[in-house]
Amino acid sequence: MSAIIAPVSAPAPEPPAKLEKKPIKFSNLLLGAGLNMFEVTTLGQPLEVIKTTMAANRGDGFSTALGRIWSRGGVFGFYQGLIPWAWIEASTKGAVLLFVASEAEYYARAAGANDFGSGILGGVTGGVAQAYATMGFCTCMKTVEITKHKVAAAGQKVPGTWATFMGIYRREGIRGINKGVNAVAIRQMTNWGSRFGLSRLAEQGIRDLTGKKDGDKLSAVEKITASALGGGLSAWNQPIEVIRVEMQSKKDDPNRPKKMTVGNTFKYIYQTNGVKGLYRGVTPRIGLGVWQTVCMVAMGDMAKTYVEKLTGDKVTAKH
Repeated sequence: MSAIIAPVSAPAPEPPAKLEKKPIKFSNLLLGAGLNMFEVTTLGQPLEVIKTTMAANRGDGFSTALGRIWSRGGVFGFYQGLIPWAWIEASTKGAVLLFVASEAEYYARAAGANDFGSGILGGVTGGVAQAYATMGFCTCMKTVEITKHKVAAAGQKVPGTWATFMGIYRREGIRGINKGVNAVAIRQMTNWGSRFGLSRLAEQGIRDLTGKKDGDKLSAVEKITASALGGGLSAWNQPIEVIRVEMQSKKDDPNRPKKMTVGNTFKYIYQTNGVKGLYRGVTPRIGLGVWQTVCMVAMGDMAKTYVEKLTGDKVTAKH
């Protein structure tokens, strides 16, 4: 007598996980703003001033640039443009990036992109939004502050920060205070995308060397090394930074194009200073990238604990 075998039904496939937007928490924004403010107020602004001075005065070497900055006010010369422009930029750019990147990443994932692709797209979109929302006029005014002090050498009275801002606004309107914003957008887009990819590549190399698997946590030193390599190597786009500085600089040169665009500014720099001129200021920029990394990674955990105690909200942002 043969046994009756009941048909076995295949298990129902699990429904795909529901795609949810990452919440934007106040604690995340506070952490990012706090770390950015610390970074720029310590070594960040001096390195920014050196980088900008070398990019604007492309005939100067490193020591000559330091002497030029010192002559503007000693130690305080290295902090030109810090208040209010660098502080405004530092306290707002993280919020803009988080909001816009979160939205862009969500819609990219909804359209079928993987984590890596949607992360890069989110960051690139966030970087462009940063440029047009706050970084455009902040970088423009910082560059004006750093380069305008040349008029003091001629015995002229140097206008204050707000007088300079209002003077540019009255003469040239919104376009004047956002001069070079397209170059800032290109820099942010390429800088963020390459930093993301190169940091991940460096992380993978460290894992291979140390025998760690993908899910294993990297130590603070390993994270700093990977991010510093990513930040340093992403300085390949220094020419767009030199173009940005030239477009925003207040220096007088009759040979400069009257209406400066990214294209004709590139041509002007190349004709006057060659390829070398397009990479002026790359050393302090690499230093700036490393310092930003050290602040975000090494100090991130301490700041995270403090912000959680202050707000009573768990910080979920990666630093």
